[in-house]
Amino acid sequence: MTVAFVFPGQGSQTVGMGKALADQFAPARAVFAEVDDALGAKLSSVIFEGPQDVLTLTENAQPALMAVSLAVIRVLEAEAGLNLARDAQFVAGHSLGEYSALAAAGTFTIADAARLLRTRGQAMQKAVPVGAGAMAALLGLEFDAAAAVAAEAAQGQVCQAANDNGGGQVVVSGDKAAVERAVEIAKGKGAKRAMLLPVSAPFHCALMAPAADVMAEALAKVTVRPPVVPVVANVLVKPIQDPAEIVKALVAQVTGTVRWRESISFMAQAGVKTFYEVGAGKVLSGLVKRIADGATGTAIGTPDDVAAFKAARA
Repeated sequence: MTVAFVFPGQGSQTVGMGKALADQFAPARAVFAEVDDALGAKLSSVIFEGPQDVLTLTENAQPALMAVSLAVIRVLEAEAGLNLARDAQFVAGHSLGEYSALAAAGTFTIADAARLLRTRGQAMQKAVPVGAGAMAALLGLEFDAAAAVAAEAAQGQVCQAANDNGGGQVVVSGDKAAVERAVEIAKGKGAKRAMLLPVSAPFHCALMAPAADVMAEALAKVTVRPPVVPVVANVLVKPIQDPAEIVKALVAQVTGTVRWRESISFMAQAGVKTFYEVGAGKVLSGLVKRIADGATGTAIGTPDDVAAFKAARA
């Protein structure tokens, strides 16, 4: 088996994502209805109609992206006979996408995943006052060099490598002044580009510790089942299936580095040749090609994508 399914993270959201699937396929409509019921709100209306600024709110974007990913999975199961336990060697997700991967693999119900991600989004937003933290993309520096820039910029504040996305793309996160220093230092160290990102909080750094505590409490209250296919955890870069280990990894993930480059490399070295990006956007598919020589990344998010996937399996 040489296939993995990967699930996008925050930043991939766009108004109207998943709508064509919901219009055409009953299993997709059922997912959006289940998420709406779980949250006690019409998140589907925000997903399909916007406005963009409301969709982009962390507490909305996180469950919304999961909903679209799971809608795609349910349609693939119904239309193309997808069976993750049989057809995938691994699943993995970028940051919040790890919850999507776990829901797809049966660890969480869709309703529990939606509630957990709403809680996660709210907790991450509340952990740091707006404007006190920042994130920046450093392009053209490998991870070790970017981590060294973050350490030099900290100067007693928090500044950490938050996302190792691959292809010389590293995101740093922390106190705003420290991240601004990192941008300037990176330019002096040969970064092709270094720029602040339009995010509402400094994710995946030590400033998120209050949110990690909230998630530990929230995860303790839900049923966590072993996934039907191994999940490659962001913070561990190894496949996990034990529910206790999954919970521990999800808590650590709030303050830890998203080790995406290593995760893709691990799966490729284990024999994965084809990565299907399930849900909104094509960010992860593009990264696959830059990380793993000879591997292909294919996005599945529209009815046409579903038809192509089904035809390829015929």
